[in-house]
Amino acid sequence: MFAETKAFSGFSVNDLAAAKTFYGETLGVRVSDVAEGLAQLEFAGGRNVLFYEKSDHTPATFTILNFPVADVDAAVGELTKRGVAFERYEGFGQDEKGIARGPEGPPIAWFTDPAGNVLAVLEDSGV
Repeated sequence: MFAETKAFSGFSVNDLAAAKTFYGETLGVRVSDVAEGLAQLEFAGGRNVLFYEKSDHTPATFTILNFPVADVDAAVGELTKRGVAFERYEGFGQDEKGIARGPEGPPIAWFTDPAGNVLAVLEDSGV
């Protein structure tokens, strides 16, 4: 039924202006307004993600967006310079930068947006 549809995802934030500044300026993602209280992140390949302000927003406790990069150490370093703090999760063996390097997957580090939603930067040699 939906095999040919161009599905998209979305998430909520508690402060649309703060989210637009964080995604646009701190992370360097193209951000555009869609309608009152609704904006979108514009990614390569037309993979846009909507975000909207919700007064009773509850942050996602799971990763809502993954950002693949060629060099996770460089990305974490740059994000740290831009004021991003990395999360620490018990059992993931993260290094001093907050990067988990395990046998189950690529090097990855988690951080949150101003609304508390969890995001990740992970190394992908195919980027």
